[in-house]
Amino acid sequence: MESFVYQNLPARVVFGTGALAQLPPEMDALDARRALVLCTPGQRALAERVADLLGARAAGIFDRAVMHVPIETAREAREAARRLGADCAVAIGGGSTTGLGKAIALDSGLPIVAIPTTYAGSEMTPIYGLTEAGLKKTGKDPRVLPRTVIYDPELSWRLPVALSVTSGINAIAHAAEGLYAPDRNPITDLMAEEGIAALARALPRIRAQAQDAQARSDALYGAWLCGTVLGAVGMGLHHKLCHTLGGSFNLPHAETHTTVLPHALAYNAAAAPQAMARIARALGGTHAAQAVYDLAKEQGAPVALKDIGMRAQDLDKACEIAMGNQYPNPRPLERSAIRSLLQDAFEGIRPIRPA
Repeated sequence: MESFVYQNLPARVVFGTGALAQLPPEMDALDARRALVLCTPGQRALAERVADLLGARAAGIFDRAVMHVPIETAREAREAARRLGADCAVAIGGGSTTGLGKAIALDSGLPIVAIPTTYAGSEMTPIYGLTEAGLKKTGKDPRVLPRTVIYDPELSWRLPVALSVTSGINAIAHAAEGLYAPDRNPITDLMAEEGIAALARALPRIRAQAQDAQARSDALYGAWLCGTVLGAVGMGLHHKLCHTLGGSFNLPHAETHTTVLPHALAYNAAAAPQAMARIARALGGTHAAQAVYDLAKEQGAPVALKDIGMRAQDLDKACEIAMGNQYPNPRPLERSAIRSLLQDAFEGIRPIRPA
């Protein structure tokens, strides 16, 4: 057995159909009395359901969460929490809402209760991101890790199939990069492979029947594992590229991960053969990059950056931004190769299997 270090993050997880009903006692466990409920504009009704469940302990609803957490929105939410005397934030929704909760916690230290309705996985990490002046900056801080996460598969039943697929592949990306992270270990490897496999089983069933209760539960379970992996290890090329593309060019988060992942894996394949073998096995394929691409395409997800809002004239700038932010990666960052990766992702070309 290899030597390793594994740091277990101190989050509490409540998982199961109907688990939303456990929110009041979970608030009691945190000794929280006034919760600011966070959501996107489109999930206001769900936030009102949460506020009704909390009753007098709902301090108010902030419904302006958006992708990539613009610094201006974060400041508004922080001021709302202060003005309303909130001692807790309840974030219900996907990564945008959880990210907004983290922005509040980073500044104030308020505990977060996260209630995911997508497969983003952000709820299981101490990673935060803020976008200012067209650049998305990320960091890690234990203060932003949600104290309690409530996973209720029923809350994902109405997640559109298309978003379910891209959100699920976004989760797969967390685990895939965790398998070749320099601080990976046998425990995170197990969680990563199991998380990828659970999502690979679930996504085709969700596409066939959007309200397949078992498939929704499996997908949420897989997302939990994949998010836990991301929270325990460092990020590599894939996540850094996606942060660049999302924060600087305002591309949709999950769709960006879906289109970039096969090409990031192809870039790293020769430098991380054991990780690629685990990813391929979890997906039931023989080539990790192609298996991810095929999963996305077969489920009707976008596979080209040009189809989700990226402009060809911005690819050079994206490459420059990515090269200016060095980070650990199995294969060193090479400008011409990164530019080719972006071009392939832009065109949606199926990765070529190496000889």
